[in-house]
Amino acid sequence: MPAAPRPLYLRVGILVLAGIGLAVGFVLFLTSGTFSGKQLLFETYVRESVAGLDVGAPVRFRGVPVGRVTELGLVSVVYAGRTRGVDDTTSRLVLIRFAVDPSRYGRTPVEEAVRAGLRVRIASQGVTGLSYIEVDFVDPARFPVTDVPWDPEFPRIPSVPSTINQVTSAAERLLTRLDALDIEGLLDAATGVLNDVRAQVSGQGDIATTLREAAVTMAALREAIQGAELAGAVRDIRTAATRIGAAGEAVENLLAGPEIANAATNIGQAAADLRTAIARLPAVITAMETTLRTVRSTTGDTQADLGPLLRDLRSTAASLRDTAEALRRNPSQSLFGAPPPPPRDRR
Repeated sequence: MPAAPRPLYLRVGILVLAGIGLAVGFVLFLTSGTFSGKQLLFETYVRESVAGLDVGAPVRFRGVPVGRVTELGLVSVVYAGRTRGVDDTTSRLVLIRFAVDPSRYGRTPVEEAVRAGLRVRIASQGVTGLSYIEVDFVDPARFPVTDVPWDPEFPRIPSVPSTINQVTSAAERLLTRLDALDIEGLLDAATGVLNDVRAQVSGQGDIATTLREAAVTMAALREAIQGAELAGAVRDIRTAATRIGAAGEAVENLLAGPEIANAATNIGQAAADLRTAIARLPAVITAMETTLRTVRSTTGDTQADLGPLLRDLRSTAASLRDTAEALRRNPSQSLFGAPPPPPRDRR
C-alpha cells in the first residue's frame, strides 16, 4: 500500500489540534467565573418546561448579559427528603442555578432586590428555539414570593411564568371555557332566531308591516318634498334671517349709543343715592321714635293740666246757663230785687 502523503497528515493534525483548542476554550469560557471565584451563584424554581434551555445559556438583565446557567435539575432530586411528597406542587418544580458576574450586575443585596420585585423568567431567542434566563423587575403584588419547604443552598430569586407560558395558559383557559359551552344549543337557538326573523320579514309579521308602512311614509314624504316650493321657502327664510340680522345690528347700535350709557350712569347714580338713603334710614327711624316718645310725654302732661280747667269751665258754663235762664224768666227781678213769691194754688 502506498504511504499517504505528508500534507494530508499535517492537515488532519491541524484540524484535531484546532478542535481540541476550541473545546478547551469553550469549557474555560463557561467555567471562567467558577474558576476565578468572582461570580455569585443564585437559584430559582419554575413550574414550566425548560426545553431549549441548556447549561451555559446566557442570563440577561433587560438584554444585557450578566451571567450563565450552571445547572438544571429537579427539585425532587436535588432536595430529596426535604419535599412534602408528590402531592405537593413544590416537589414538581424545576431547579435552575446560574452564576452572575457582580462587576456587570452590581452588588445590591438580593433580598432587597427581591422585595422590590426582582424576578427571573425563561425567554426565547427568536425563531431558533434556544432559551435564556431573563432577569427584570415586575410588580411584587402581582407576582408574590411563594414559600418552599426547604432551605435553598444558594440565594433564591423567585421566578414568574414566561410570556409563552402565559399565552399558552390563557389559550388553555379559553379552550376550556369553549369546551364547556353548549355549541349545539347555541347553534340551534341562533337558527331559530334566524327563522323567526325571516318569517317576520317575509310574511305578515310586525317587521314586514312596519317596513311596508315605512316605505309608504317615505314615498309620501318624497312626493311632499317634490311638490313643495322649496326655493320660495328658502328665499323667505333667507329674507327673515337678513331682517333678524338687521334688527340685531340695530339693537347693538342702540345699546352702544350714548343714551343707553347715560341711562346706565343715571341708574347707577340713583342706585348709589338709594343705597345712601337706605343706610340713613335707621337713624331717621330712631329720631322719629324719640320724637314720638317726647310728643306722647308732652300730651300726657297737657291732659293732666287741662283736666281741672275743663271741670271749672264746665261749672262756670252751668252757672252761666242758670243765670241766663233766670234773666229770661224774670229780668226785672234779676236787676232790681228779690224774686217774687211763688204763685198760690187756686182751687
